[in-house]
This record gives sequence, C-alpha cells and structure tokens, in this order.
Amino acid sequence: MKGSLLVVACFVLGCLLGWAGWLPAIVQEHDLSVYVLYLLMFQVGLSIGSDRQLKQILRSIRPKLLLVPLATIVGTLTFTVLVSFLLSRWSLFDCLALGSGFAYYSLSSILITQLKEPMIGAQLAAELGTIALIANILRELFALLGAPLYIRYFGRLAPICVGGATTMDTTLPIITRCCGNELVFVSIFHGILVDFSVPFLVSFFCSLG
Repeated sequence: MKGSLLVVACFVLGCLLGWAGWLPAIVQEHDLSVYVLYLLMFQVGLSIGSDRQLKQILRSIRPKLLLVPLATIVGTLTFTVLVSFLLSRWSLFDCLALGSGFAYYSLSSILITQLKEPMIGAQLAAELGTIALIANILRELFALLGAPLYIRYFGRLAPICVGGATTMDTTLPIITRCCGNELVFVSIFHGILVDFSVPFLVSFFCSLG
C-alpha cells in the first residue's frame, strides 16, 4: 500500500515539476526514460534469477500450476477486450497493452510510452502510459484491499489472479494471511510467470496498434 502511494506521489511531483518548468537541462535534452526502461528490465531479470525459491519452484512445477497464471492472463485480456468497446479514443491493441501490465505499473507504463511514441506521438503516448500507470496501481490496490472479499465469493485462488505480477512480492503477505501458507508456492510461481510475460505481451500489442 505504502509503495503504491509513493509511486503516485512521485508521479504527481513529476507532473508538477514539468508543468512549472523546473526540469534539469539533462532531462530535457536526453531521453532518460529509455535508460530507466533498460534498468527496469535488468531488475526484472535480477529479481527472478535471485529468488532463493526459484530452483524449488522449477523442480516442483506440475502442469496444473500453469492453469493459474494462464487463467490470469486469459481472463485479464478477455475483460480488456470487452472494456475496449467502451473506449473509442484508444484502439483494441492499445487497451490490450494496458491490460498486459498485470499490476506491474513501473515497467508497463514506461514500456508503453516508449513503444507508442513513434506511432502516435509523444503527447498521446505519455497519456497512454499514464493510464497504464494508474490502472495497474489500482489493480494492486484492489488486490491488497479486496482479498477477503474475493475469497468469500470466488474462492482462494481469486486474490492470486487479481494480484497479477505482484503475487510474488507486494501482495504475497496478504495472500498468505487470507489464503493460507499452502498457497504461498502457487502465489510465487504465478507471480514469476505473469511478471515474465509483461514485457513480451506489452511489446507485442504495442507493435500491432
């Protein structure tokens, strides 16, 4: 929760600084977001590769476990397609790129902004990246706040699906508390696979739009 609020605060602060014209010259003259993107991709690899439970997870993989992240990805993209009919401003593939963030707001927002800029211009790309940031932060917040409700109406796997890519880190404590220790392994495995899919799916849908 605190991490999500901090991200929102940083975003608002950046908007205010840019609007006031207080940006350093190096930020205005160089596209630093590209290097931030490279750093984020490197961090994704580090976080997955350095997970102490990774070997155990890989050894214990059963075919049924793949159904949980698959259900998350298919369910999210299906719902995104339905919502896209209500959003005439953005194309179907733009909406699918947004949905493919799976609550990984930091990576998906920057990736969408960078990939869409040559196609739709800097202003619209920044707007789409901002929507991705807000939508994926909200998804994480819904996962954190609504876990007990999801379990009550949809079962113990529901909070894991809602959590998307965050189920191996930020939403893992609430999932452990509400769903039980026996689903910790499922949650981590789910988070790793969904996390890994984000850059590929976002890039794919951005290239189609």
